[in-house]
Amino acid sequence: MKKRLVIVTALAVIALLSLVGCADKGPKTIKIGVAGAHTGDLASYGLPSVKAAELVVEEWNAKGGVLGKKIELVVADDVCKPEVATNTASKLVGDKVIAVIGHICSGATKAALGIYKDAKIVTISPSATNPPLTKSGDYPNFFRTIASDDAQAEVDVDFAMKKLGFKKFAVLHDKGDYGKGFAEFAKGYLDAAGAEVLVFEGIQVGAVDYSAIINKVAASGAEAILYGGYHPEASKLVSQMRAKGMNTVFISDDGVKDDTFIKVAKEAAEGVYASGPVDTTKNPLAVKAVEDHKKKYGEDPGAFFLNAYAATQALLNAIQKAGSTDYDAITKALRSEFVETPLGKISFDAKGDAIGVGFSVYQVQNGVYVEIK
Repeated sequence: MKKRLVIVTALAVIALLSLVGCADKGPKTIKIGVAGAHTGDLASYGLPSVKAAELVVEEWNAKGGVLGKKIELVVADDVCKPEVATNTASKLVGDKVIAVIGHICSGATKAALGIYKDAKIVTISPSATNPPLTKSGDYPNFFRTIASDDAQAEVDVDFAMKKLGFKKFAVLHDKGDYGKGFAEFAKGYLDAAGAEVLVFEGIQVGAVDYSAIINKVAASGAEAILYGGYHPEASKLVSQMRAKGMNTVFISDDGVKDDTFIKVAKEAAEGVYASGPVDTTKNPLAVKAVEDHKKKYGEDPGAFFLNAYAATQALLNAIQKAGSTDYDAITKALRSEFVETPLGKISFDAKGDAIGVGFSVYQVQNGVYVEIK
């Protein structure tokens, strides 16, 4: 009898140890991916999002994390290239992240979204503005803390026609999902408003000499150029235009509203207009976020920092409100719960677009972008 009792007790101990072992195999942290351009020409767009996520997560972890677990960031570089973004997304899925902050560029975002959708991973971008990413309904896992290009193009066209009084335009783009999408919307608004679109053309990304298209625009009589694309090409276009003595007004999108454009184009950048997220830097939460960034990194934050900060806050708030890392629970919370962020109080509509965000037009004045009221 005593021997039997010892055996039963031993079995009970083994069973208990087995249960403890099983518990130890569960995830000890909640993993969140941060994907975007962290190297290359467009790193100035992606790295601020990494820093924003780090600051938000640091604050949450100091208070115990979320759902009783610490938050772990998994940072992955896509160089803003669609062909790289698919590998980046696959890596993050393999790393078992439950959500992703990113991607940054619209083309890379589009390439990655199907992979995240199949894996039921929530994705929140601070900067991918291509309208079909939300409006098509193809990606119910996708959200963004920035308005889309149709809204951005409308703001630029209204400004060019109503504020600046222009009627003749050249519309150029970089042939990518983002740049061409913006340009097509701009042309549509210009046509509807009765403006003349004298040139509508894509340029070759990475080209050294843009003389042919510059001469074509000059000969057309266009009063202004509306450009859809990113700052590397924009800086070359503007620099070469000014070197030829061509003073046609240059108006672009948030892909150009970056300090790197000013640093590269130098004096040629003066007077250039670009749309960007409405300035919320006087919001108390924005003031704190910027101060925290300066304290931790020793410099001012870069492009889309506040949008990424808000994206990370919205995600963690949704997880907390949902009481779960379940995909359906998180997406439901994102669409139903408002959260205070540096952008203001935001939530997301049924398509995944942020409620409470918009665009303004900025101009380079004395080497800095200034919001035009």
